[in-house]
Amino acid sequence: MEISGIITAIIFGAVIGALGRLVLPGRQNIGWLWTIAVGIAAALVGTAIAAALGVSDTKGIDWIEWAIQIGLAALGVTALERLRSRS
Repeated sequence: MEISGIITAIIFGAVIGALGRLVLPGRQNIGWLWTIAVGIAAALVGTAIAAALGVSDTKGIDWIEWAIQIGLAALGVTALERLRSRS
């Protein structure tokens, strides 16, 4: 993977993670680095799920893929927050 791909993954992960936090009510007590990490993981897994469903490459904006990724990011932020609150 080239440096431009890594930078793109970080930026895309930050956007997906932030959108995942925005759909959740209230304040989440996790940092931005965790948000980016969750966003990157959600983007990768969401893309794989969308590809398996056959909706990853459509004409125009891939709204279904985005919805899957944002939903996974919201789940990831919620899970991470609950794990951290138990400690």
